[in-house]
Amino acid sequence: MEGGAIPPEEAEPSSLASADLALAPREVAVGERLSKKLCHRLGSTYSASSERHVWADLTDILLHLIVALFSSFHDFLVVNSTCRAWRTALSSFPSIYSFIFPPLYVKIGVHYAHRHMGYFYTSTNPLSNFKWQLRDPAKTYLSRHCSAPRNTPYYVQYLGCSYGYFIFSCGEQCLLVDVYTSTMVKPPKFQRTYNSHIYYGFLMAPLSSPNSKMLLFSRKSMFQWQVGANSWTEHPLVCEHIHHAVSFKGQMFAIDCLRKLSTINLAPQLGMREVAVVWGEDMVNGLRKNPWLVVCGDMLLMVDISIFVNKPYVSDKRFRFEVFRLDLSAKPAKWAKVEKLENWALFVSIDKRSPAFSCMSPERWGGKSNCVYVPSASEDSDEPWIAVEFGQSMCSRTHPLSYILTGKRRNQNLWVLPSLVYGAGQ
Repeated sequence: MEGGAIPPEEAEPSSLASADLALAPREVAVGERLSKKLCHRLGSTYSASSERHVWADLTDILLHLIVALFSSFHDFLVVNSTCRAWRTALSSFPSIYSFIFPPLYVKIGVHYAHRHMGYFYTSTNPLSNFKWQLRDPAKTYLSRHCSAPRNTPYYVQYLGCSYGYFIFSCGEQCLLVDVYTSTMVKPPKFQRTYNSHIYYGFLMAPLSSPNSKMLLFSRKSMFQWQVGANSWTEHPLVCEHIHHAVSFKGQMFAIDCLRKLSTINLAPQLGMREVAVVWGEDMVNGLRKNPWLVVCGDMLLMVDISIFVNKPYVSDKRFRFEVFRLDLSAKPAKWAKVEKLENWALFVSIDKRSPAFSCMSPERWGGKSNCVYVPSASEDSDEPWIAVEFGQSMCSRTHPLSYILTGKRRNQNLWVLPSLVYGAGQ
């Protein structure tokens, strides 16, 4: 592997890059007062000389209570930078970060050497032309400007985003770029058969996790890389085009262009197995787009778009977001429609290869429950994302999200949780 942190571009003072320095002192001071009170109540031996040990001596139970108060990624940065003991403690329960604060919004910007050649998602420009901005929905005044490592002449294709890393391919070379730090990881080259185009890739666990693996998909093969290994393994594959994959309760689920659900198995050999799922009548009626899979607490959800005609006005085509929960307790399993997500908000990206997220109690940071957050297609909009309530009927001719239906405009922006969140301190 090769890698090195690439310093971000010059950003405004209130950037995410300096957020932990600019705003941390005030928040830490508040935390210190709280910590002193807690320590005073826990024992009578508290003294000024023990003040420097206050942070490190807090129990995991208290840390869990503090983590439960998080409302933004910035809160995580502040706590994670407090001391080594806290970083170690945070690494023991990283999975909850997927639910307690919203992901960062990634606005993609590409300097095109030949603008007529198309979007960044196709092999038209060097990786070094790739730039992006991170924005926090919970603290919209904070932002961070990033760029891909300099002097990287690879003409790349986007394969996905996983556990805080962009995944690109350049011929038989795969590249991973940390969305937050711009650090690049360069796995070994893989050998692909003739005319075997790689279209999707993802990590099965955080890059820092023991035995982490990465998978790449072509129409004929599935490639696996054990992180740190010197080679890839290839397994013949016969399946439809995979659109989206998520890890849920120790299993990797994937959904294809025909909306068939499968599990990806590593043992006894690398392969996929279709999950028998019953579709309800409410899933069959109406035209639908390709869905997203979203892990939401202890639920695996499928978010889909239903397209229908508002009778008797036949010309009034409308659409709405709907959500279904996978019920694995039923035999066979079934998709059960969820009428309302009581205390949750979901975040989806237009390109299904990018991850989708859920957030609990979004009102804590100014968000809305029972809503899905989608990148806006307008570059000039004051709000770069749009929140839509599940079940809300939208007109396909006038609603700003109607570009999802037409496919005429490809939105490159996405949502991400930085790699720092997964296994902090490891």
